[in-house]
Amino acid sequence: MTQLFSSTELFTGSMIFLVIALFFSAFRILREYERGVIFLLGRFYQVKGPGFIIVIPFIQQMVKVDLRIVVMDVPSQDVISRDNVSVKVNAVIYFRVIDPQKAIINVENYLQATSQLAQTTLRSVLGQHELDEMLANRDMLNADIQAILDVRTDSWGIKVSNVEIKHVDLNESMIRAIAKQAEAERTRRAKVIHATGEMEASSQLTQAANKLSQEPDAIMLRYLQTLTEIAGEKNSTIIFPLPMELISGLVKSEKK
Repeated sequence: MTQLFSSTELFTGSMIFLVIALFFSAFRILREYERGVIFLLGRFYQVKGPGFIIVIPFIQQMVKVDLRIVVMDVPSQDVISRDNVSVKVNAVIYFRVIDPQKAIINVENYLQATSQLAQTTLRSVLGQHELDEMLANRDMLNADIQAILDVRTDSWGIKVSNVEIKHVDLNESMIRAIAKQAEAERTRRAKVIHATGEMEASSQLTQAANKLSQEPDAIMLRYLQTLTEIAGEKNSTIIFPLPMELISGLVKSEKK
């Protein structure tokens, strides 16, 4: 009888312990950035949190969702630009869950789905642009990719806040070709600047010649000024041209 009573007490104690364990397991605490998607007998019930919540064991199940911004690195993608240049491009995207219900119910794994969609979108968008646009207009490309991802992930309860293209890697032959192009562009600009300077100088010289031709004595003063500048160089030999008009004037003065 004592043996039977002890077994009954042990069973009762075990049941009481189990009930207490189940009772306390129903209490959950979610952080400020967490939400719990509750399913009642397999069907969606509601989204709870943050703070203290109750999940009835065996009847309700909870899937925890993080609402913080996720920084995801997009692996390097092989892209062929519109001008048939092969490059490797990688990027980083910033997104967060804004609707936990959609993120859990509408897609199996929203992290993997967003990563795959970002890779395909990156190749698709960059393939429509030339290499120069990839290198010079990254802000525009970032905005285009972000807008496309944001629209396509809206049904998953995800908000894509930003996309940044990190690197555009070129092969060695293309780097040399770009360097030659840049050198040719600098040479062209130098020639244009030099020609512009010559044109401006010729215009100023024409105006100066017209001004001097109006006063015959002005040209003499200009020659004397030039001679003074040459003498300041401490040269032992000075070759100084004289105009024929000046010599003729001197000869006429002597004859008179």
